[in-house]
Amino acid sequence: MRTIGLIGGITSQSTILYYQILNNLAAKHKGEPHAAKCIINSVDFGEIQKLQHDGRWDLLDDIMAETAKSLEKAGAECILICANTMHLTIDAVRKSVSIPVIHIAEATAEKILEKKLNTIALLGTKYTMEKDFYKAVLASFGIKTLIPNEAEREEVHRVIYEELSKGMLKESSREAYVNIIERLQKEGAEGVILGCTEIPLLIQQEDVAIPVFDTTTIHATKAMELALS
Repeated sequence: MRTIGLIGGITSQSTILYYQILNNLAAKHKGEPHAAKCIINSVDFGEIQKLQHDGRWDLLDDIMAETAKSLEKAGAECILICANTMHLTIDAVRKSVSIPVIHIAEATAEKILEKKLNTIALLGTKYTMEKDFYKAVLASFGIKTLIPNEAEREEVHRVIYEELSKGMLKESSREAYVNIIERLQKEGAEGVILGCTEIPLLIQQEDVAIPVFDTTTIHATKAMELALS
C-alpha cells in the first residue's frame, strides 16, 4: 500500500472524515485489521481563513506548496488537499512536488459521468461556487454547473464557516440546504455536488431526491485506488 499525504486542518472536521474514510477503505479492500498508510500535515485554519478573506491567494499558494513539499519529504507517494476551496492552489502544489496530487473536482466529474448526468448543482464556499476554478474542471468534462442565487450562496457559505467547520449540525441549516437543492433541481439540476468537505456532515443521499456527490468520499476513494494500484 502506498502512503497517502493529507494536507489537513481545512478544517479539522473534514480531516477527521478523510482519515475515517481512508481507514475504512483500507480495511474493506485488505481486510481487518488493516488501516491506511497516511501522513497528515495539518495547517492553521485561522490563518488560512483570514488569507482567504483578504484575497491573498499568493500567500496561500506558498503555504500549501510548502506543506506539500514536507509531505513528500516525509514519504508521501500521493497528496490530497482536504478541502474543495483550497484547490484554488492546486497548480502551485503540483509544481512543488514530483508525486501525484489528486484533484477533487476531476475525481468528482468522473463519478458524475459514470451516472451519465449533464447538469449538476454545486454547493460549497462562496469561493468554490463563484470562482471558475471548480466549474472550469467540470466544464472540461462536458458538465454544466448550476449554483445557488446570491442570497442562497451567502447562507451556504455562512453555515460552512460558522457551523460545520466547528462541528455544529443544525436541523434548520439542513432544511435550508435541502430547500436550495430542491430549487436547483427545478432549474434542471440532475444531481448535486457537496462541494465542501464538511457538507456531508449535514446532507446525505436520503435527504434529497437527486444523486448526491460526496466529494470527501470520492476524493478519498480515488486516493485509496491509487494507493492500492
